Formats: sequence, structure tokens, C-alpha cells
Amino acid sequence: MPKSKSFISLLVSCAILLPMQTFAGVSDIATKTAQYAQSTYQVQMVESLRQLMKFNTVAVEGLASPENPEHQKFKAELAKQAKQLGLDYIDYGYVIVIGLGDNKQRVGMITHGDIQPFNPSKWAKSPLILDQTSQPGKLIGRGTEDDKGPISNALYAMKSIKDSKVKLNKRIELYVYMAEESDWEPLRQHIKHHSLPQVNITLDSEYPVVTAEKGYGTISMTFPTANEISTPLSNGTYISEFTGGFFGSQIPEDANVTIENANKELLAEIKLRAKSHSGMRYNYQWQDKRLSISALGKSAHSSKPEHGVNAITHLADLLAVNQWPNNASGALVNFINDHLGTGLYGKKFGDIAYSDDFMGPMSVQPTVLKTTSNGMELNINIRRPVGKSTQQLEGEINSTLTKWQQQNQVTLVDVSNEINEPFVQKSAPQIDTLLEVFSFYTNITDVKPISIGGGTNSRLFPNAVSFGPSMPGTQYTGHSEHEFITMEQFVLNLKMYTAVLIELAK
Repeated sequence: MPKSKSFISLLVSCAILLPMQTFAGVSDIATKTAQYAQSTYQVQMVESLRQLMKFNTVAVEGLASPENPEHQKFKAELAKQAKQLGLDYIDYGYVIVIGLGDNKQRVGMITHGDIQPFNPSKWAKSPLILDQTSQPGKLIGRGTEDDKGPISNALYAMKSIKDSKVKLNKRIELYVYMAEESDWEPLRQHIKHHSLPQVNITLDSEYPVVTAEKGYGTISMTFPTANEISTPLSNGTYISEFTGGFFGSQIPEDANVTIENANKELLAEIKLRAKSHSGMRYNYQWQDKRLSISALGKSAHSSKPEHGVNAITHLADLLAVNQWPNNASGALVNFINDHLGTGLYGKKFGDIAYSDDFMGPMSVQPTVLKTTSNGMELNINIRRPVGKSTQQLEGEINSTLTKWQQQNQVTLVDVSNEINEPFVQKSAPQIDTLLEVFSFYTNITDVKPISIGGGTNSRLFPNAVSFGPSMPGTQYTGHSEHEFITMEQFVLNLKMYTAVLIELAK
């Protein structure tokens, strides 16, 4: 285990075992109730998560969440759990609100019940079944960290506060949105017609407190299908197929290429180049001059490309031994090598690269390749900090694409840019309280707000910042094919959420 992970694990272990004590900004009633939550509800909280994970709440294209049978079953389970815990429950369709108390002033916790797609073959057990045995100490499965685990944390934090009869001056509301991973518009419509809590924390990110989020963007283009390979390499070699990726916010773990009329010299060059690719595995198959290569990298949330190994870019780099004929797949590989490479931050993509002192660099990563009726569609995920306008970015992107097309005599089709704005929260009144609670329960001093590459629903709620569930210095596993949360962290989250809610609502 790396030293940084050992250190974080030690901190978490110590935090759970620390005796109760008062701390600046953390009241005795908050620490006592958090301790009660830990000692009383660990088993029930795990069971809550187990039940919520059973339902495949991935968005289905063309089917609204309120009509999705799996979403309906999930909400029925959520309603059942809320009722058993003595909490009120309101279903608005896309938005569920679970509450404690009836005060006019409110504190909100923002979560989501939908999940990202998954490849079952990559998991030791079904990702819809809570796996506690494959890697003891870990709760493994889709949604454990993002975001069904935090829902269970929040439910039992509220239950512990209710049990302890803490006098609240504000109502506590848990928001569970059912399309966070796919479509924010229904939430925007809900917000237009309903009042919201005055202070909110989003349980869908990192500790200690997130006050800035990069803007999500997608650069999309299609490399047109050529009728014939009229100008193959001198030995007749060309790429007939190049595929990879799973969904837009995941660093792709898999990619595949098929090369026609290949020879042993080409294979030797490719294998030699592969030796420099740390973290990648390749499988080579040769049949009738057709060379097929499958690449296995490491999936990760696309907002944290440094936590993954991009199979698309690395497989394309293997093929940089040639400049390929410009059929759809060949032109796509050439473009990736010319303007993306295996870097993370767009330094080869014309003038697009830049960075902000607090938010860090923009990331630029290809995540999905699709075969369409027009050719091969390439989708590039970007995460942009403050520092450049949307207009400037669009101009730099279009300039790079125009020059490449002219130089390579390729006409791209269906070119589009979707570039959302970064989010910066400067005035949320609860920031100091969150930092104090985090510092108390982790024994980490001198903590400060951070920025992330991802985007949460914080930007849609008043006075909202993110608070967990992922610890600093650890790998965020949501959106990957290796999603988990440790049991230690799961319990620590319960304690911190319990304490924070009391401090904000009492």
C-alpha cells in the first residue's frame, strides 16, 4: 500500500477511535450524537445501502425517470426506509425530499439516486449487490461512493438526531435527485417552482469543503467513412476499426484496434513502443494478415484523469509508428496522436491548455468513440477552470480543428462544442463550521477549502458547498469499474454528517 494511503487509513482509524471531546465550533451535543450514531447504526446503515443498491438506476435513453420501473422500485425502497426511521417523505417525480422537523428555516443535503453505467464482467460480484467479501474492509459496488452510500449516511444521521431529541431551530431536508448523471433540466424546473433550504451541503464530492468546480464540456466530431481505402500504406496496411470507451465522464479502460494487411515488422515496432506504457496491458491476435490489439487501462472519473490510464490514447500512441490512411478509423487515430497524445491537459491541442492557481489545469481527455451512420464519432471530455471565456475556448478549439483538416485533407462532420461554466462559491456561511467538524474528526489541522474537476448540483442550490464523501489524498472511485468505499470511511462519514447537521440546524 502506498505511504499516502496508509497515512490516510491511519487517520481515519484514529478518527473513529478518538474519545469524545469538545472542539472550537463542535458542540458537546454534536459529538455525543455522532458517537451514538456510530455505536448504534452501523449494521442498519450498511443494510440500507445494500437494499438501495439492488436497483439499476442508470438512466435509460428516451425513458423519463418517473416512468422508469427501476427508479420507481428504488424510490419505493427509499420511502419505506424513511417511514421506518420516522422521517417524512415527499416524491416530486425526479426529486425526493426526506425531512426531519417543521421549522421554516432549513438545512439541505443534496444527493442523487441514479448511477453511472457499469460493465458486470469487470466486477468480482454483480455491481448491484453490495460486496463485502472480495476485499475485506471495503464496501464494493456501483453507488457505494457515488451516491447511494451518502444517502444511507444521511438517513442514519437524521435518525440519530431524531433519537437523541436534539432541539432543532431548522428543518433538515435530504434531497435525492434521480437524473444527476444524465439530465439536470428536471432539477432546474423543480427549483423554479419550489423553495429551497437556505443553506445546503452536497454529499457527492470530497472533503474538507469544495468551493470551486470546473466546468464540464464535450468536444464532439465525426471522422467520415471513406468509400474505399484508395491510398493505403505502400504495403497495403490500414486501420479498419478503432473503438473504445464506455461513457462520457469515465476515463476509458478498454480500446481495440484492427489493422489490415499487417506484417511482423509492424507488430515488432508496436510491441517495442508498448514497453514504455506504464499501467497498460495489451493483447495481440494475428490471423490472415489481420492484427487485432485490445488495450486494458484503468477507468476513473474523468474529472480525475490522473487516477486512470486512458486506453484510447495509449492504444493510439502504439500506432504512432505510422501516419495512417485517412479512412474514418485511420484519421481518428492520426488526430488523437496529433492533438491529444497520452497527456492529460490538452498541451498538444493548439492553444487550448491553461491553468488557474486555485482550480488547477484544464483536463482534455477522449472518453467515448461511437460508430455512426456518418463515420467514427470522437467525444472529448474537458474540465475547465476559470481563466478563459467560453468564446475564447471555442475559438481555440475551432482553430485547431480547421488547421488539422486543412493539413490532412480530411473534412470532419457533426462538429460541436458544449462548454459549461466553472462554479465558484464565495459566500456560503457554513464553510467554517464544516472545516471545524472535519478537522475535529480527522485530526487534520490547517484545513482549507478545495477545488475539484467534477461538477455537482451545488451550483443549483443557494449557499451550497460539497462536503465528502471522499477523503483528501485518496482515490475517488465513483464512475470507475472499481467503485468502493471503505467501512472505516462509511462510518466516519456518518459521524461527520451527524455532527454537521446538528451544528447547522440547532
